[in-house]
Amino acid sequence: MDYVSALVPPVVMAAFFIGLVVTIVKSQGGPNKAKEDAAVDSAIRRAEAVQKTSRTDGV
Repeated sequence: MDYVSALVPPVVMAAFFIGLVVTIVKSQGGPNKAKEDAAVDSAIRRAEAVQKTSRTDGV
């Protein structure tokens, strides 16, 4: 019965990992996709603007 106790933790961890991946995949898109994409685009634009200003000011 040692083999059963050796296999239970990896099987349980695999099941939780599969559940996590399924949850992430299901939560992609949907009605909030445009809002999420806009937020990411805005954050990227702000980061690029900060980099440009620090390059011109710092160098």
